[in-house]
Amino acid sequence: MVADALVYHPALAHYLRFVATTVDSAINPYNAIKKQFGTTRKILRIGKFVEHLKAAALAADNKSPIDPVLRYLAIGRQLGYAGYLTLDTITVVDVIGVKKLAAAKRLQESAYRSWMAGLACSAVAGVYTLWRLQEKEKTLDRKEGEGVVEAKKLEKERAAARIQLISDLCDLTVPISALGLASLDDGIVGIAGTISSLIGVWAQWRKTA
Repeated sequence: MVADALVYHPALAHYLRFVATTVDSAINPYNAIKKQFGTTRKILRIGKFVEHLKAAALAADNKSPIDPVLRYLAIGRQLGYAGYLTLDTITVVDVIGVKKLAAAKRLQESAYRSWMAGLACSAVAGVYTLWRLQEKEKTLDRKEGEGVVEAKKLEKERAAARIQLISDLCDLTVPISALGLASLDDGIVGIAGTISSLIGVWAQWRKTA
């Protein structure tokens, strides 16, 4: 569902993050709204880590012929996302004020590291997939009917891989900025997050259309 995709791809929240950098934060409600959206998403994500643990198990048990590099990267991606969502869920009680956790900041940092690891696995898989498609394309004979059909198929796969890679690279700006690994202001992170979010919503819409 498109609504479910918004839990993972908060386009509006990222847009508000960007807008908050363009106006005076002392006289506008954007920061408060941005914080509220963040809290709401945390609550909606509760329990989502189970889905990623199942996906990791399925990737590990997949008996179909698949490139081992992509298999291990898929497992790493799902475990990274599962770790992120698990730790993120634990911090919910602190965010909503039920119980203040002394380790809340450390848990959130660990959550960002897990997310970054998952995104890195996904990005590497994207680069690797594009390389494999390029190598496979070199073996095609476009003069034959089968070669033409296969070339079109490869082009679709390449387009999908490129879009996913762009999304992953945009998403990486969030944990990289949060962990202080790079000096990125909220405007840059907000724009990157918005692009990734819209890609996610568009991809989900295509599945349901």
